[in-house]
Amino acid sequence: MVMAVVLGTWVHNMDPVLWKIAGPLQLRYYGLSYLLGFVAGYYLLKALAKRHLWVVEEDKVGDFIAFAAMFGVFLGGRLGYVLFYMIPERGIDAILSDPLVIFRVWDGGMSSHGGFLGLMGFTYVYSRMMKLSWPAIGDGLVVACPLGLLFGRLANFINGELYGRVADGAAWAVRFPGALFDGRVVESSRQREVLVAIKKVDPDADLGNVVARMRDNPELTETVGQFLEPRHPSQLYEAFLEGVVLFAILFFLRVKFPRLATGVLTGTFFAVYAVFRIVVEAYREPDSSWVVEGVLTKGQFYSLFMFLIAAGFYVYAWKWGRKAEETDEAV
Repeated sequence: MVMAVVLGTWVHNMDPVLWKIAGPLQLRYYGLSYLLGFVAGYYLLKALAKRHLWVVEEDKVGDFIAFAAMFGVFLGGRLGYVLFYMIPERGIDAILSDPLVIFRVWDGGMSSHGGFLGLMGFTYVYSRMMKLSWPAIGDGLVVACPLGLLFGRLANFINGELYGRVADGAAWAVRFPGALFDGRVVESSRQREVLVAIKKVDPDADLGNVVARMRDNPELTETVGQFLEPRHPSQLYEAFLEGVVLFAILFFLRVKFPRLATGVLTGTFFAVYAVFRIVVEAYREPDSSWVVEGVLTKGQFYSLFMFLIAAGFYVYAWKWGRKAEETDEAV
């Protein structure tokens, strides 16, 4: 209970940089989260392959992870963000006038839904090249995916991004300074009021550097905190549901039922992830415009399509999954 009270009054000022190497070179938690996700996925998939719980051979797991990271997660995730969020928000002219913005992953980040689509595309091509069952490849990969989601959401929390909505009466809520920069959350007049207040404490502070300067100035932290509303740490909600709980479900099914029809695990991943994402979005401040104002966020809207994908894999499992598992036919 003491920790809950502390969180409710805590102003988030964590440093997103883990290690400043030299000059502009830095190791950020966000980049580290991807590395940890790929490493954890590698060892998990290698263990599954060794126990014959995955169709990819053990000595090919390393290459699979490397190409999946490059062509699935990074390419799919970034293009997904550009298509699903950047273009609808900024317009196509933002891309045509500055095509390199597509490669600046720090400008907006990446889309988890785009990453899933990228992995689906990559694994389909890989299954054709290696003459393996596409759903069978997915049944192993989806067991590892929640680990990457776990590390990614924890990094989101450290960065103070993708924060939750205002949490009335939630003792574990956190005050995120990032809300001060969001014009959809804080009006410009309110931002000017904040700027005047922080200038009185630290003349060199502004809305662009105030979070960094707060780490060495308790008085500045207290001043900024007075303008912040306690919010749900939705990143931690997602880390627990999309990472810990989803992984536990899929790992249990994979190990407990090794002869489960091909496609069931992949379908379960998409269905359960969609449920968790839709639930958590109710506590997360929308990071883009609403699809239906006050009712349906873009994250929830895109998650609805995941139920259709899940249904497709369930139908496959029901009709052909057992046969594909026994004959290892390419799909």
